[in-house]
Amino acid sequence: MNIVVCIKHVPDTESKIKITPEGDSIDSAALEYIVNPYDEFAVEEALKIKEAKGGEVTVLCLGPESATKTIRTALAMGADKAVHIKDETFLRDPSSTAEILTSALREIPHDIIFFGKQSVDGDNAQIGLMVATLLQVPAVSEIVSMECGDSSAVVKRSIEGGIEVFEAPFPAVFTAQKGLNEPRYASLKGIMAAKKKPIEERELSDAAPKTSIKGFVYPPERPAGKIVGEGAEAVPTLFELLQNEAKVL
Repeated sequence: MNIVVCIKHVPDTESKIKITPEGDSIDSAALEYIVNPYDEFAVEEALKIKEAKGGEVTVLCLGPESATKTIRTALAMGADKAVHIKDETFLRDPSSTAEILTSALREIPHDIIFFGKQSVDGDNAQIGLMVATLLQVPAVSEIVSMECGDSSAVVKRSIEGGIEVFEAPFPAVFTAQKGLNEPRYASLKGIMAAKKKPIEERELSDAAPKTSIKGFVYPPERPAGKIVGEGAEAVPTLFELLQNEAKVL
């Protein structure tokens, strides 16, 4: 079983984001970077399948030179090898990202391709399904359960008021949602082993972006709270404000 997990190098979710003075980018000088949290569920699921059925797990990352640290994290969890496509572009658009990853995936043996359901920086939730479309293979997004067979997988995804169940023949693309599993921590042995695992470096292929970011602005500050009274006597005033000022009723 050949499994490829596409991961992304993203700012730590606890980081305080600052916009550059020009308003055209994010100040990355003081940011810590990590594996995209949803991608950790994808890596864990790939490792579980490998442990049950054998095979090989390859990590694929499109990102800057500094993404090597993120790749090593996935290797320390248990992935066998990695492919790093060097790209210093800040927040590359989904279309060109999908094209570049697809080009690489065509050269990597795969039965299953995993993605996180979305990245916590761009929040597009598009890449996995775009790649599946370009590869012309089945795809199921935001899976929360997976039973892997030899030639297909039965997966579940949550929807409002219920659960959808799909069976997808391999090769196929799946995007991982929180709840699919509990990602493992890298052991000391895994961290040491990761230093010796191969990372193949590839040059960036041509892919023209179809969208671009024009600028960044901070969200407006929330207005100060308002105390309208205490006890039952405040209810009519509160109701009037919610209805006519906040317009939520």
